[in-house]
Amino acid sequence: MTVMELTSADPERIRDQLAGKLSQSPAFFQHTPVVLSVEKLDEPHLALERICAVCRAHKLLPVAVRGGPEPVKQSAWALGLGWFPPQEAARPRPLESVAPGEAESAADAAAEIEAPPGVSSGGRIYRGTVRSGQQVTSPEGDLVVVGSVNAGAEVLAAGSVHVYGALRGRALAGIHGDPLAGIFCRELHAELLSVAGNYKRLEDIDPCLLGTTVQVRLEGDQLGITPLA
Repeated sequence: MTVMELTSADPERIRDQLAGKLSQSPAFFQHTPVVLSVEKLDEPHLALERICAVCRAHKLLPVAVRGGPEPVKQSAWALGLGWFPPQEAARPRPLESVAPGEAESAADAAAEIEAPPGVSSGGRIYRGTVRSGQQVTSPEGDLVVVGSVNAGAEVLAAGSVHVYGALRGRALAGIHGDPLAGIFCRELHAELLSVAGNYKRLEDIDPCLLGTTVQVRLEGDQLGITPLA
């Protein structure tokens, strides 16, 4: 499940910075269940109801809270939310509400190397599996994943997305509106595909294409999915 890690307890600051994050892909997170992580906050009397209202205004659906002292736990339960104990600080932070550009874990940063020929300037290479609940982005170019993308994981790029493994999560290419971007994967099982804001969900994909090597391109205002030899 997507985790939104709060580094501020101010609902208005969260509103502003969440709006900036979601503007990168306006429809991508709509109606997405999220866990609110408050592990970095020292706020025993968190304005949890107002924060939940901010999330819902941006089409996010808070379902649980992670971390926080006993009053936060009680507030979560009073609002009908679940509560999870804190996790290790080194776990990935998929949806960063306050510092969007820092959403990847330290392991992600270590996986970045210079992009090879054919990958646009400013591109990024990520080596390894993108796990459920994790988000990996390339805000200025192509993203190459040398591995698989698990269900519940998200990969986003200003340019094209290349997955040299199974794509089971969600992939967004051309997040700033580039109509020439595309998605390329070795094994298609994607929950959601998007190029320049045009979307296709798993149930809309021809079952004959599932499990095959494909490319996804924008054809007019529709996504075209074609096999790759």
